[in-house]
Amino acid sequence: MKKQENIIVMNKICKSFQLEVGGVQQVLFDITFNIKSGEFVSIMGPSGSGKSTCMNIIGALDTPTSGVYELYGKDITNMTADELATVRNEHIGFVFQNFNLLSKRSVLDNVMLPLMYRGMSPEERITRSREMLRRVGLEKFESYLPTQLSGGMKQRVAIARALAGNPKLILADEPTGALDSKMGNEILHFFKKLNQEMGITIVMITHEFDIAKYSDRLIHIYDGHINYDGPVPATEATLTRKMHRTHK
Repeated sequence: MKKQENIIVMNKICKSFQLEVGGVQQVLFDITFNIKSGEFVSIMGPSGSGKSTCMNIIGALDTPTSGVYELYGKDITNMTADELATVRNEHIGFVFQNFNLLSKRSVLDNVMLPLMYRGMSPEERITRSREMLRRVGLEKFESYLPTQLSGGMKQRVAIARALAGNPKLILADEPTGALDSKMGNEILHFFKKLNQEMGITIVMITHEFDIAKYSDRLIHIYDGHINYDGPVPATEATLTRKMHRTHK
C-alpha cells in the first residue's frame, strides 16, 4: 500500500497582530499538525478562536509570525506575496461561504477565471470548465448569471471553479454558511464524494459540530490553541468531554 504523503505540515505556528491602539495581540499559539493526502479534515472552533487565521495561513493568504509551514513538501513560511499568489493559484482550490462569484459574468466565465493565469488556450479553458460544470451537474447552466441560480447551485459553481485548476487540496471556509440545511447537506455530501472518489484532500473550516461530522478528522481550536485533534467523535458532548480531559 502506498504511503500517504503529508500535504500540510504546520510546526509551532504562531500569529500575532499589531493593534492600532498599540501593543500586540497573539491569536495562534504553537499550532502543530500534519494533514496527509486524501484526508477530509474539519478545523472547528467558535468565533474568535483563531480558526480563520489558521485557515488564512493554510491557504497562503497570510504568513505566520513564527513557526514553519510546509505545503507539498516546500517551506512557504517566508515567501513573498507574489510567490504566495502562485502557490494559491497552482495548488489550492478555494470555496467560500458567500461564493465569491462575479455577478455580471456567466457561470462558465466564473469557472474559467482561475485558469486565465495558467497559460492555457481559450479552447482548453472552455473545455476544462465545461467538464467541471458537468461534474457538479450544472452543464446546462453555463450561460446563466449567478443571480439566476439558487444558493446551492451557486456553491456548486464555486466548487467547479475550485476543481478547474485540478488541485490536490480544497480549502472550504464555512461552505454551507449561506445555505439552508437541505442545500447545505447536499454540498457536504458532494464534498464527501469528491474526497472518496477523487482522493482530493479537503480542509473545511466550521464552527458547527453537525457540519464537522461529515469529515473524518476534527481539529478543534479554542483561544488560539489546539485542544482536540483526532477522529470525529460520535456526539458534540463526547467532543466536549475529550477536550476537557486534554486540559486536565
